[in-house]
Amino acid sequence: MEELDKFDIAILAELQADARLTNAELAQRVGLSAAPCWRRVRALEEAGFIKGYHAEIDRHRIGLGVLAFVRLDADRSTGGLTREMEEAIAKIPEVVACHYISGTGTFELQVVARDLESFSQFARGVLLNLPNVKDMHTSFSLGEVKAGGALPLAHLRR
Repeated sequence: MEELDKFDIAILAELQADARLTNAELAQRVGLSAAPCWRRVRALEEAGFIKGYHAEIDRHRIGLGVLAFVRLDADRSTGGLTREMEEAIAKIPEVVACHYISGTGTFELQVVARDLESFSQFARGVLLNLPNVKDMHTSFSLGEVKAGGALPLAHLRR
């Protein structure tokens, strides 16, 4: 599956908006019958366009009131040391996103915590003790304007 047609794009848009749609509901919304719609969804999954289905949980409702953006600077940027840092970061549940970045810093992390005290303990006990960490810079979210947004698909339409 190399090219996406209007039905594939419509399926992706509908599933981004509501991944709990039944196949019958999805088929109706995109203008297909159930069997072809199901085959297209499976093909999109197998081709890697659909990576999974997730529930969006309100972090505040589960007691994670702090969202921190943490830039970690590596002491040395060699392939082996960078992979070691990546592997260590990937195992930390409090790190909900991590990007290898250009410019100042090596990694940009999104970290959740109950409160500032628990974040402070986590930063000193875990983040600063990661392999190859030279420095850490933290900013805190003061409020979310947009989070967990759907990916734009307009560029796929021809």
